[in-house]
Amino acid sequence: MPRETPSDPPATVEAFRERLMALSGTLPRRLQQCADHLAGHLDQIALSTVAQIARGAGVPPSAMMRFCQIMGFSGYAEMQRLFREALSTAPPDYATRLANLKGAGHPATLVAEFVEAGRQSMEALARDLDETALNQAVETLSRARAIHLAGFRRSFPVASYLAYVLDKLGLPAILHDGVAGLGQRTILQPGDALLAITFAPYSDETLALAREARARGLPVVLLTDPPATRLAGLGDTILTVTEIDFGAFRSLSAVIALALSLAVAVAARRET
Repeated sequence: MPRETPSDPPATVEAFRERLMALSGTLPRRLQQCADHLAGHLDQIALSTVAQIARGAGVPPSAMMRFCQIMGFSGYAEMQRLFREALSTAPPDYATRLANLKGAGHPATLVAEFVEAGRQSMEALARDLDETALNQAVETLSRARAIHLAGFRRSFPVASYLAYVLDKLGLPAILHDGVAGLGQRTILQPGDALLAITFAPYSDETLALAREARARGLPVVLLTDPPATRLAGLGDTILTVTEIDFGAFRSLSAVIALALSLAVAVAARRET
């Protein structure tokens, strides 16, 4: 049976994710279907009706309404309000970011600002690095027959750079680039490992590949931003890195440094 209904609904989308994870595995079948569907489709809640969400989960609307109550909401409308408010405060699109960017007309000023953001990101990485998780990731990847790399959208430069570095280091690596919509899931083989890079609000393609790898028994190392609570059950090892933004633009300074360190450490471990 599900746990007792919380007295107060989650106040943020992140708190919603945490409560969703806490309830997972404690629910009857239909309510678990609701939880599983919502976990993978949080971006649809703000603009979808309860009937549409229920249809996607394969349950009647009444089951979805019951699930909302278990999450602490009075009903679907209150749950949807949380996501609509979050949508209204979502990061601006790139045209808006550019229009609001201070110093956009002075290239040298932009360089200075992005260098400063990168410096802060690097300092945060050195200060907050989880050495235990890093060692676990190195051990996992060094034992792999082949390392699969997945990173889409903003994460793709990291994944593609890792593919280049690992190849130069003589390590078998396979880049999942999603060209032509090909998932390349069938090339996940026993003895392989997946290194997946994704940042909130997370890439559906990357999460799907990580789930497939877990289903096939492959170890998964995730490289993401904190707090990564939604990803807790998806990776065997989770490495987090914070990137400081300037004008809502985020560089990849710290994550590239961590990725390069990881690749070199894996190569060194395989040599011993």
